Amino acid sequence: MSRAPISKKTRFEIFKRDGFACQYCGRRPPEVLLEIDHITPVCEDGGDEAENLLTACFDCNRGKSGTPLTNIPRSLEERAAEIQEREDQIAAYRAVMQGRLDRIEDDMWLIAFELFGDEKPEEVTVRRDWLQSIRRFNQKLPLDEVIEAAHIARASKPFSVSGRFRYFCGVCWNKIRDTAEK
Repeated sequence: MSRAPISKKTRFEIFKRDGFACQYCGRRPPEVLLEIDHITPVCEDGGDEAENLLTACFDCNRGKSGTPLTNIPRSLEERAAEIQEREDQIAAYRAVMQGRLDRIEDDMWLIAFELFGDEKPEEVTVRRDWLQSIRRFNQKLPLDEVIEAAHIARASKPFSVSGRFRYFCGVCWNKIRDTAEK
């Protein structure tokens, strides 16, 4: 019974995964011709799954022949661990960055509510440029100081939404100047 050859696409994916290097001796093209090797040989019912395939040069693959590997070559195992570590670090970094973005967004809406929360929703729309300004103030000042600026503006300009926002910006800029002068 003959088996189907490994597709060119699968070969390329395995070569790419293994860095286009023989996993036994480390040599690369054009010095050598690369092939796909089965970790568990086909003669011992090894399949064509990616986990059972690795990149080998012609010499290493022919020298191994149908001899089974009881362990994955150390270099492949180390590379797999390194790739997994990188993936874990990327996932952790993305989680931290998403948390930061979520916090910035939550803080921005907290201040917007402090400034405009008493208004009827149909009477006020928080303008995009206002939200961007609030976001900038949250980056330049501690959150409690921005909340305080919102309370001051709300108390000083209770009837004018745009006047309240301009007053809020003035209070925030004064706080930023005061911080810079210290």
